[in-house]
Amino acid sequence: MVRNVDPGNSATCRHCGAPVKFVARAGLRQVIANVYCDGVWDRVEHYHEPCYADAGRPHGRVA
Repeated sequence: MVRNVDPGNSATCRHCGAPVKFVARAGLRQVIANVYCDGVWDRVEHYHEPCYADAGRPHGRVA
């Protein structure tokens, strides 16, 4: 899922390791991926939108 970065967000980008943080007037977006292992939810991964593309879209295309 692609969504706007909200104020107070404390996620870390899985690809670059930098915080995914809100910047006023920047309109930054993040990719949030629910990761399943053997059909069972395991974790959530956060990416800066450009980092997700740079990582080769590890969880497929997002809308």
